Amino acid sequence: MSGEPERSDDAESGSGESAPRQRFVLEETGFDEVPKKYRKYYRKWKGPQDPLGPNEVLCPVCKVVIRSTRELRVGDRVYCMACFTRFSVERASDGGLEARIEY
Repeated sequence: MSGEPERSDDAESGSGESAPRQRFVLEETGFDEVPKKYRKYYRKWKGPQDPLGPNEVLCPVCKVVIRSTRELRVGDRVYCMACFTRFSVERASDGGLEARIEY
């Protein structure tokens, strides 16, 4: 799913939040639509019943899950290499994270 959490004591500079970001160890998921070097950062979305971890956000264009080695927070900018879209992370109405397309 979202990888194994790892303890981290470094706070992200400029995030405005005092709590340090959680870190994750990512594993290969078999996603082959991007270069091999970046495959661990993507996985296929399995539908609405597929829960996203705190380090994952769904690309609104191609419906691929983008993964990070660090916990994602509101205001983070993410790039989808599968469809070449840039977006920012926003808080969803259900309390989770969602992507807002920038360009």
